[in-house]
Amino acid sequence: MVWIVLLSFLSAFFPPWLCRVLHSRTGWIVALLPAAITAYFARFIEEISSGGTVVESMGWVPCLGIELSFHLDGLSLLFALLISGIGTLVVIYSGSYLAGHYQLGRFYSTLLIFMASMLGTVLADNVITLFVFWELTSFSSYLLIGFNSDQKPAREAALQALLVTGAGGLALLAGFLLLGQAAGTLEISALLAKGDAVRSHPFYVPIFLLILAGAMTKSAQFPFHFWLPNAMQAPTPVSTYLHSATMVKAGVYLLARLSPVLAGTAIWENVVTPVGMITMLTGAFLSLLQTDLKLVLA
Repeated sequence: MVWIVLLSFLSAFFPPWLCRVLHSRTGWIVALLPAAITAYFARFIEEISSGGTVVESMGWVPCLGIELSFHLDGLSLLFALLISGIGTLVVIYSGSYLAGHYQLGRFYSTLLIFMASMLGTVLADNVITLFVFWELTSFSSYLLIGFNSDQKPAREAALQALLVTGAGGLALLAGFLLLGQAAGTLEISALLAKGDAVRSHPFYVPIFLLILAGAMTKSAQFPFHFWLPNAMQAPTPVSTYLHSATMVKAGVYLLARLSPVLAGTAIWENVVTPVGMITMLTGAFLSLLQTDLKLVLA
């Protein structure tokens, strides 16, 4: 899994060259990578369904207790298949949607960087590793939202999304550092067994609020919902992949992953559920004021 993510990043160097050679057929070649990744993770469905897990680790900054460690279980497998499977279709669709665009190669490269960042986010078993990939999704989404850089609304929407999700990412990092101090470990698989210790720790409330802020900004939850409709300035394949299928689900993934550690308290019940309800009602109301289909869905 470590090499799958790293090779996905390295593959981003090739689409500009392929576009010069293959032109409109490039999308079908680029789509082979996410398709192969989908097939790779599909191999684990039976093993994971029977309760198994897959763990891989590579040394990164051992003096700080930071490892490039990945953990595959049911939740991460679901998201990995979602990211790579929908990524395959989006790459193919992009070839037709942006046919003849002079920056199509750059678009494919950025899309692959985003896919690799999302895979790293959902597979990471170290909170600092997760944070690094989390921020890479914000950076790559900035480039994708602002793909039409000659248009001022696209540039402004990209900057707004980066500032909001970037600020949430800093809050998330602070929450992760406090969580590691409270639990005595940075490995998520070890954290899941220390829920009682974390919930009874004096740092629990700031840990919860900081991590929730990171999840809310990434998933455009109220009151941080405003950046998502503006991000519809991005090409439709970007809206399909980032803002419907993957990136805005990262906050949902984060809370689901850490729920054994953070859930079950009064503050969790009194904050998470109302925020979701308010976001749903706000989105439903705002959609009534729109006529553009992308904005209605956003």
